[in-house]
Amino acid sequence: MNLKYALVHEWLTPKATGGSELVVQEILKHIDADLYALIDFESVNPKSYLYQRKIGTTFLQNFPFARNGVQKYLPFLPIAIEQLDLYEYDIILSSYHAVAKGVLTAPHQLHICYCHAPMRYVWDMTFEYLCNSRAGQGIPGIFTRYLLHQLRQWDVTSSNRVDYFIANSHHTARRIWRCYRRSAEVIYPPVNVDRFSFEPQKQDFYLTVSRLVGYKKISLIVQAFNQLNLPLVVIGSGAELKQIQKIAKSNIQILGWQPDHVVEQYMKQAKAFIYAAYEDFGIAPVEAQACGTPVIAYGAGGTSETVRDLRTNQSQGTGILFSTQTEAAIVDAVHAFEQHRSLFQPEIARSSALKFHPDLFKQRYLNFIDRAYQEFQTRFDSKFDSTG
Repeated sequence: MNLKYALVHEWLTPKATGGSELVVQEILKHIDADLYALIDFESVNPKSYLYQRKIGTTFLQNFPFARNGVQKYLPFLPIAIEQLDLYEYDIILSSYHAVAKGVLTAPHQLHICYCHAPMRYVWDMTFEYLCNSRAGQGIPGIFTRYLLHQLRQWDVTSSNRVDYFIANSHHTARRIWRCYRRSAEVIYPPVNVDRFSFEPQKQDFYLTVSRLVGYKKISLIVQAFNQLNLPLVVIGSGAELKQIQKIAKSNIQILGWQPDHVVEQYMKQAKAFIYAAYEDFGIAPVEAQACGTPVIAYGAGGTSETVRDLRTNQSQGTGILFSTQTEAAIVDAVHAFEQHRSLFQPEIARSSALKFHPDLFKQRYLNFIDRAYQEFQTRFDSKFDSTG
């Protein structure tokens, strides 16, 4: 049977280059799907793999400053995604962390949602968002709280439009169950481990690579290394760049944005990679391990599944995990790493990273679609026959 696929993502802009976009790119390598999004500025970007591709969009495409992102138009996102007419397709694939799973589908259509995270700013990050945003204070804060309440209701309601959920980690699967009371198959996202060459010999510096935004906790890492007085290299750009440059002492190099080949060079030479963010998966720690580089990471969320602590797993350990996002915890973790560093085996880290190879994602994702479609058709046909 020649099935027709639609793939729905949140937004496609040059600034959106995270893990969810890598999943979309990988899916399109193996499935001939028409692509849809709230907005698209990648099909006109000559540097993008989507250059000159036909992509369906919503009315948000023509809103002022949409190129810089549509988060500022948060109240309009649910109604916008519901305007996509996908009736002609047999299978709807959504790549979801905001509203993509909310597309309207018909009873004959199978909808499989790959969930990167339930909408974080209306669930886990609600109070952080309200505390750190001017929209969360005073009279505007009342309206913001009401908006978030409405979005939570819509988010739960729209989860019923999904036939099957796939989660990018067991952590995300637990969040899906908590928010929607729906089970999810875990298929880890593809990580381009082949991009990073293995290097067992390390130099004497620590490394972090990240967008410099609040929840990535880069300023926390910098403050911890101010205390440690150990060499740290910070690669990345973002809203906190100037603040981090201001607080960093002389033992810390702030390199800003760097091209891929520079990132790869630092990644394979670093004594250890530092990661303090709370992520649902977290690609960077896996990339570091692909180089044979140990990881010192906040042990919650996805990193608890991708990094094994040397102190509790001496033969298979790939780094050190710390339990709280504090300067003291990072300092203690670095000291623990220095004490247990002799236990680390770069080959073990590389082997661990290969478990997230794109080939494995391809196999598991395509097999899941085939299995889900057969089950969906069987269930649909049996119900039709029983009522016919």
